[in-house]
Amino acid sequence: MSNEKIWLSSPHMGGSEINYINSAFEQNWIAPLGPNVNGFEEDLKNYLQSYNSGDSSLEVAALSSGTAAIHLALVLLGVKNGDEVLCQSMTFAASANPIMYLGATPVFVDSEEETLNICPIQLEIAIKDRISKGKKPKAIIAVHLYGMPYKVEEIQRISEEYDIPVIEDSAEALGSKYKGMKCGTFGRFSILSFNGNKIITTSGGGALVTNSLEAKKKAVFLATQARDEAPHYQHSHVGYNYRLSNISAGIGRGQMEVLDKRVEARRDMFQFYVNLFRTVDGVKVFEEPSEDYFSNHWLSVIEIDETKSNGLQREDLRKCLESKNIESRPLWKPMHMQPIFTDYPFYGTGVAEKKFENGLCLPSGSNLNEVDRERIKQAILGCLK
Repeated sequence: MSNEKIWLSSPHMGGSEINYINSAFEQNWIAPLGPNVNGFEEDLKNYLQSYNSGDSSLEVAALSSGTAAIHLALVLLGVKNGDEVLCQSMTFAASANPIMYLGATPVFVDSEEETLNICPIQLEIAIKDRISKGKKPKAIIAVHLYGMPYKVEEIQRISEEYDIPVIEDSAEALGSKYKGMKCGTFGRFSILSFNGNKIITTSGGGALVTNSLEAKKKAVFLATQARDEAPHYQHSHVGYNYRLSNISAGIGRGQMEVLDKRVEARRDMFQFYVNLFRTVDGVKVFEEPSEDYFSNHWLSVIEIDETKSNGLQREDLRKCLESKNIESRPLWKPMHMQPIFTDYPFYGTGVAEKKFENGLCLPSGSNLNEVDRERIKQAILGCLK
């Protein structure tokens, strides 16, 4: 049996990407604009709104990264130095870093057990407490972690009640749905990521989704160095170099053609783990809490209870798999536990900390084959023994 590295989540090309790239070369569109950028934005728009009651108001701006999209969303919401922004604690640092770019203060909120995402109860506690201190937060950053939708209706209710807009971080959730509606369409602004390890990739890239054409135009303006209308280079605002290149967008256009297949393959990997651990004591596969949720299962997640697993801990399994050249990874270390963020406010009861301590992400790539699955199976069963 081969001992080649089995990765957690590696890029998976469909084949037609090269056609869009070649077209860009033939037309000399080697720039952060061009037909592929426009086409990729339209492809994403059509994909998202085709599942959402024909909503034709969606607008998409293709950007250099999901981080850039969060940054621009905060700028467009008027977040400035000294403001506060509520942010899910269990997430990748890119959800929180843009808050710091603007000199604002991140206020971290714990997870809840069912989806691992931002806890509505702790979120409301945080809002009330910040308001009582004279600092009403300017935005809520909620994340669909590992492709699992957050509690959309509960978070939306809180957003509306306190008039605090949601930035929906769908970096890991393209193809996921809540009550039949696509993730990436619920927030005042929503963001997508096309990093190399995501459901689809443009090598590096992201997108900002909004229901306002004016907001999209403002985002594109800021993303292209905020150049004013003039025959010379003139700038009245601080701008950023955040636009996606026409070459990268070409990769994205090819990837969109196989997106549904990629989601199906990831969900098949999830079911593989459900079957594998069905009779294993102390190992829980993280799954949708009800039929309202449809996860793309970007990464399949397990939680190990050492009191029921014969003393097996998360790190035991991770190191065992590593010894067999199989990559796995702990869940995101919560932001309030990160050295750079330990001094910032946190509201919670320790749910995220517990999940980080006991949770493990397993190989979930859409390009894993039956040979890979058998190797993963034998490795895990061997580790459990």
